[in-house]
Amino acid sequence: MSQLFQPLTLRQLTLPNRIAVSPMCQYSAREGLANDWHLVHLGSRAVGGAGLVIVEATAVLPEGRISPEDLGLWCDEQIEPLRRITRFIEQQGAVAGIQLAHAGRKASTWAPWLGRHGSVPLAAGGWTPVAPSPIAFDPEHALPEVLDETAIEAVIEAFVRAAERALAAGFKVVEVHAAHGYLLHQFLSPLSNQRQDDYGGSFDNRIRLLLQVCAAVRAVWPQELPLFVRLSATDWVEDGWNPDETVALARHLKTLGVDLVDVSSGGTAAQADIPLGPGYQTPFAERVRREAGIAAGTVGLITEPAQAEHILRTGQADLILLARELLRDPYWPLHAGEALNDRTVPWPAPYVRAARRDTPIRNLTEQPRKE
Repeated sequence: MSQLFQPLTLRQLTLPNRIAVSPMCQYSAREGLANDWHLVHLGSRAVGGAGLVIVEATAVLPEGRISPEDLGLWCDEQIEPLRRITRFIEQQGAVAGIQLAHAGRKASTWAPWLGRHGSVPLAAGGWTPVAPSPIAFDPEHALPEVLDETAIEAVIEAFVRAAERALAAGFKVVEVHAAHGYLLHQFLSPLSNQRQDDYGGSFDNRIRLLLQVCAAVRAVWPQELPLFVRLSATDWVEDGWNPDETVALARHLKTLGVDLVDVSSGGTAAQADIPLGPGYQTPFAERVRREAGIAAGTVGLITEPAQAEHILRTGQADLILLARELLRDPYWPLHAGEALNDRTVPWPAPYVRAARRDTPIRNLTEQPRKE
């Protein structure tokens, strides 16, 4: 069996393989409610053989949405539409996960295909974003309001309540989003956090909010189920958040009961020069795994089965998260099994005859012979 199709056990949960659907915003919800688009989008990746399907960045508060069309878990009415999705994912043999998030100063933006950059005006249904410091992401984003300690406590509570709703909706993995320039990452990075109180300045102060969120979520999330955290390993800007800090933070997260760090990068600096290339973020995951002693996931321009297999075999990561490649090919895991000569993940029964490359076309419509 290839490493890609080996199970991965975290606490008392076993993922059937090492392929995960990375959270990908669909900008297709109304009032934070999941709908048929989310069911088909996520369900098709489960049908395609992914072991873990993680729902997009799901806002813990209405003002934490990236766009007005984001999913949310800030009220009980949002539970049942998601439960419909988790049921289907599990019926395909996959595990359902969800990423909980708050966009901070990058909230209230236009859906990307609308061709408009920056903040949605209040008159068009937008809202004033919040942040650790009064620094806009770029000139086209609104100047955020600064969170005081009372508002920070409300954010922590919102993550807790959202985690409880995620459990009620049937999710088995929760991931706290602290990457890509969103609120928790904004507190981590000195580029966006210039506070002078207990939440700013020193490394210990800048990581304080994320640690508080993770401790609070871990306290309500079942002990038998894993907790993930997504981090940006670097801001790709001098004097920004860096890989050494990521490793140090990962050690803290491990002591709090976080089970896997999902390692990405960037997102805080609008003009960062990111050296894109195949597997360009994997070395960061390898450092976290090796130096912090915690399971690590890697993501970013991983496209080929042999590439993913190599990452696992060389100990660079424990989990492969795919995004764009699974948009291009929802059945990538099944095709990867064929490429690696590993049939551990079978094609779904209704697809088997048509999917087999050695089945003659004339046989696909033949009726079973009566004896």
